[in-house]
Amino acid sequence: MYFTDRGIEELAKRRGEEEVTFEWLTDQLRTFVDLNPDFEVPVERLATWLARLDDDEDEDE
Repeated sequence: MYFTDRGIEELAKRRGEEEVTFEWLTDQLRTFVDLNPDFEVPVERLATWLARLDDDEDEDE
């Protein structure tokens, strides 16, 4: 188990029943980076990964 799994588990436990839009998520990520500029690169990598999740499926067809 990675250290980050604890945060992911807490997120699922506390907010798992909620539905959000990607617009809401992007706003929260921007706010987080504004408050924590040292995390700009990891947040950018996460956002890019999420944006491209379907790319592998498209290549298989």
